Amino acid sequence: MAFTEKVIYQIYPKSYRDTNGDGIGDLPGVKEKLPYLNELGIDMIWLNPFYPSPQKDNGYDISDYQAIDPLFGTMADFEELVAEAKKYQIDIMLDMVLNHVSIEHEWFQKALAGDKYYQDFFILRDEPTDWVSKFGGNAWAPFGETGKYYLHLYDKTQADLNWRNEAVQQELFKVVRFWMDKGVKGFRFDVINVIGKDEELKNNAENEGKAEYTDKPITHTYLQRLNKETFGQDPEIITVGEMSSTTIENCLLYTSPERNELSMVFNFHHLKVDYENGNKWTTPPFDFEELKRLFHTWGEEMSAGNGWNALFLNNHDQPRALNRFVDVEQYRKQGAEMLATMIHLNRGTPYIYMGEEIGMIDPDFDSISDYRDIESLNAYNLLQEQGFTPEEAFRRIKAKSRDNSRTPMQWTDEPQAGFTSGTPWLPLASKHQTINVANEQKQEQSIFAYYQRLIQLRKTYPVIANGDYKAYAPEHPQVYGYLRQTDHQKLLVLTNFYAKETSVELPEEFVGAEVLISNYPTTVEKEMKLQPYQAVALLVQGK
Repeated sequence: MAFTEKVIYQIYPKSYRDTNGDGIGDLPGVKEKLPYLNELGIDMIWLNPFYPSPQKDNGYDISDYQAIDPLFGTMADFEELVAEAKKYQIDIMLDMVLNHVSIEHEWFQKALAGDKYYQDFFILRDEPTDWVSKFGGNAWAPFGETGKYYLHLYDKTQADLNWRNEAVQQELFKVVRFWMDKGVKGFRFDVINVIGKDEELKNNAENEGKAEYTDKPITHTYLQRLNKETFGQDPEIITVGEMSSTTIENCLLYTSPERNELSMVFNFHHLKVDYENGNKWTTPPFDFEELKRLFHTWGEEMSAGNGWNALFLNNHDQPRALNRFVDVEQYRKQGAEMLATMIHLNRGTPYIYMGEEIGMIDPDFDSISDYRDIESLNAYNLLQEQGFTPEEAFRRIKAKSRDNSRTPMQWTDEPQAGFTSGTPWLPLASKHQTINVANEQKQEQSIFAYYQRLIQLRKTYPVIANGDYKAYAPEHPQVYGYLRQTDHQKLLVLTNFYAKETSVELPEEFVGAEVLISNYPTTVEKEMKLQPYQAVALLVQGK
């Protein structure tokens, strides 16, 4: 099966299922839930990092690339998971963080102890540039007592690796091959478009210095080499690059098949449409026009250039999409199905983030002490320093915290939602007594059942997996619509993003078309009426 037909399910292992009662999800917990994932119909599981780590950045600060953190289990647990998943024809995708390592990694520790060979594994300079770290503050920190500084584009405990050093590349290729040998069939490369730094690093106050290290031409060279030396040797392997502040032009290069770089790319522009002036810790209504513009522009241009998108609205770093885009009090079910339709019938590979298939929503925490995310705790203090009251600062954290999506998976209506027999590492989200897997699976017309249908449609209709993309009715104030087309099939997808009815005119050829899926009973008419948060897909078979 081509990766265009597959659907990938993201698991944040810490919050999925705890089997030993310590309140932290583990690899045996993922294995236990394989029958559930098989029932849903997904093809691959993407696991967030489970490697040994000081956990300063939720495991993205790796101290050993080739081991399992005891928090999550053992290497034997991982091997069993891969073997068991294979029985269900489900593959495993791992997170590869190849831009930086934890300062507790032995490479950094040896460099710090004066080993010149390992000092060249990092980007050391006598004079820091004016670049700003993605986590705030200067992107350079003192390198021990040497008088030099090391680059950290992220947290100061995450030292950027020097890809210009051949030895670094060889070590990282070894890491990827190690996991390939364990049967891994997918790799998600974290912030991979920032690995290419110039030999001479320059000051650049504009946009915090991002232009000096983002999407540099040499990054493409590195990816082609990584491909050739590792995953490119196995045609079954699927790769996705997480692209920070990227462009369509570069993403076409990253994903065009003849260039031998990556299968697909994530970009995040569409998840900033509820940021005021680019500031995350604000709470304006989402900008529907901008959301549509981004999906249409990326859809049409990636289609025209034969690039490939990874499609998603939820992940471990975002609040739940339902809370951002839908009136969840009135229309949680309809809204969840509408958003799913928008993603799953689109051109690209859909990713489901654990819990979205049952309509999980943000937690209703009472106090800042309920939060664990370091970014949220820092922002809470910073907002107060900027003059906001504690109440207003808390309101903003509540809307945008990464912990919104990290609450434990809701399996049952039991006190800890079937996640753990102990105390969960993060409190449960509200309404888990009603929003849970057991409850969903009892209902015939559930969100879960709707996701099952969408997943099957992608495998059944070539127009969904392989059709091109064209915007439809882009000026409509309430509707996001698009056309997909192959030589033999045409698909029109219409989604109403608001809690009020609307109508949209159909192209002549779709009047009387087959309703492939809809989340309301629907009649196909020239003037198509759409209910609140309705999604409908119409199919026309060609000659």
